[in-house]
Amino acid sequence: MKSNNPITVGDETVEPGQRISVNLPIADLYMGTSLGMPVNVICGRKPGPVLFVSAAIHGNELNGVEIIRRLLKRKGLGAIHGTLLAVPVVNVHGFLNQSRYLPDRRDLNRSFPGSRTGSIAARLANTFLTEIVSKADYGVDLHTGAINRSNLPQIRANLDDEKTLELARVFGVPVVVNSDSLDGSLRACAVDRGIPMLIYEAGEALRFDEISIRGGVRGVLNVMHSIGMLPSIKGNKRGNPVEARSTRWVRAPSSGIVTAEVNLGTSVAKGDCLATIRSPLSELQDRLHAPFDGIVIGRNNLPLAHEGEALFNLAAFKSVSRAELLVEEFTAEHDPELFND
Repeated sequence: MKSNNPITVGDETVEPGQRISVNLPIADLYMGTSLGMPVNVICGRKPGPVLFVSAAIHGNELNGVEIIRRLLKRKGLGAIHGTLLAVPVVNVHGFLNQSRYLPDRRDLNRSFPGSRTGSIAARLANTFLTEIVSKADYGVDLHTGAINRSNLPQIRANLDDEKTLELARVFGVPVVVNSDSLDGSLRACAVDRGIPMLIYEAGEALRFDEISIRGGVRGVLNVMHSIGMLPSIKGNKRGNPVEARSTRWVRAPSSGIVTAEVNLGTSVAKGDCLATIRSPLSELQDRLHAPFDGIVIGRNNLPLAHEGEALFNLAAFKSVSRAELLVEEFTAEHDPELFND
């Protein structure tokens, strides 16, 4: 059989059968210490696709860092067909500072394609695009919700693209959301280059969520099986995910103390109470109602809200009951008390 092609990342050329870590230079800190982006490269002996898996493009989104750490420990990766480019921390500055942003307060995921001579964000985006994305055939980018916001494990992708839709379905999460690419995002740049790409959203910033992590590891492996990097799996013990074409954040009708009535993954009918908002200094209270039938795929965890603040993200499905069932199955499968890697 034909041998796999070597791949060059930075100044390192990785030959078939090699597994090395490459440190891509990013910038120097104030004291002259060099800062680099670590890239784990596994170049299989046999030919196949190139897949990049990245995390912490927002430096405080940590679940993906742990997903990649566990992925790289899996037995059998040395026998993959093709090449895996695993980047556990893209936004190194933000990761060190436990911040979503870069030191100049720019959002790295709005800075692509970047440039070699621009801001820190532009240079970092350009390096990642040049050294990683441009060499890949597929991509998976791992995210969480923001600080004090949790996301139900979900895939966001362009479901109108046949190849991307297939990958979204095999990943193995209960909910798949059709999502347009945002200008300046990594996904927009990948799509412009014809690279099918998934966004895995699960959990909350600065927190590890075990179910989200286990589901993410399994999801990346499912993608690798699907594209031929690992032996195919016969059968699928869980049905296809439900697909949402419409999502909406429901906002607080008034300011006050929030008592949530629903959790992530809860199914709601139009008119159901999502939360009660009470004034801390009087008997006044307001109720927040679901505007349509759906599933809670995101929520604000703070018990305090100003009027107009986004509290719950609802996704609409053709079958809400099936979506709820799939969420329950996913949670049970990846519950640390029931499931062991």
